[in-house]
Amino acid sequence: MEQLLVTRMRAYLDAGLALDVDRLDALYDPAFTNVRVDLGGRTVVLTKADFMGRFRALKEAGQSLGDSVDDVTFPHAGLCGDLGSVVMHRVEDGVPALYQFVWRVEGGRPTTLLREYTFERDLGPLLAMMAAVTPS
Repeated sequence: MEQLLVTRMRAYLDAGLALDVDRLDALYDPAFTNVRVDLGGRTVVLTKADFMGRFRALKEAGQSLGDSVDDVTFPHAGLCGDLGSVVMHRVEDGVPALYQFVWRVEGGRPTTLLREYTFERDLGPLLAMMAAVTPS
């Protein structure tokens, strides 16, 4: 199961790099949420609609999420009942970040991404961006 989860994670990361919105839409569970926490304890919760809107906007603007995920490692992957869990580590712009992904598992195979927990150094830039696009 561990290898199936890592393989599914690689497919997810590849879809993100390609901004393949159809594949991403299929990979995200309808109940998907991303919980982001920084070292100061600030928390932001994003939904599937938030993620898909951002992916579509990037694609329409001809932008990308980068060109490589070569820095990604998966220190742990495992099963807990009907959920699969993958811990991912990466270094972005010299700053390490940790993620935990929770996959729905059906018939012994990871199907859709249910949760992503992101542990970051500073959510300030994300909070500022969200404030700029959120009407008062």
